[in-house]
Amino acid sequence: MKIANLILAAGSSSRMQSTKQVLPWRNTTLLENALQQAENTALLDVYLVLGANVEEIRSKIDLKKENVFLNLDWKKGLGSSIACGVTELEKLPEEYNAVLITLADQPLIDSAYLTKMVSLFSTSISTIVATNYGDRVGVPAIFDATYFSELKELGQDYGAKEVLIKYAEEIVMVEPNGKEIDIDTKEDYSNLIK
Repeated sequence: MKIANLILAAGSSSRMQSTKQVLPWRNTTLLENALQQAENTALLDVYLVLGANVEEIRSKIDLKKENVFLNLDWKKGLGSSIACGVTELEKLPEEYNAVLITLADQPLIDSAYLTKMVSLFSTSISTIVATNYGDRVGVPAIFDATYFSELKELGQDYGAKEVLIKYAEEIVMVEPNGKEIDIDTKEDYSNLIK
């Protein structure tokens, strides 16, 4: 089984008022942490989707060894980054069975959590494995290749929400146990680094 991991990191961090991808996190940055967690997860080929602040990010983080896709439509939001990433994946010679979508601004999502998701996907008859947020499901989420055409059509700032709603009966949910917290504001960041 081959799974591509798209780490979405194309946003401008407008609510944060600084480039959150390069914010310190433990002994690294938020973006490098996301890359490390993905790279420590078996069965994943890791791809990074960048957009806003790409020059600043490249100047502060060595991405020479990383597979980077550039989303020129990053202002359209998460959906456009998913569409960009899946479109670029389909141009590659590798044929992926699925795509795992993760966010660079969820630093508590670790390789153990991603491994659990991959294991569930590999052993389940379900075609989607997603994170349970209580009132909804969301990313991290793994989508079978049969959803690639729909993921390529996304363009709004709702990410994969509409696909998750449409195929709710196909989803196996994973309990994140507090790991799902994302950083959108300075307050979010301050609370997590305490």
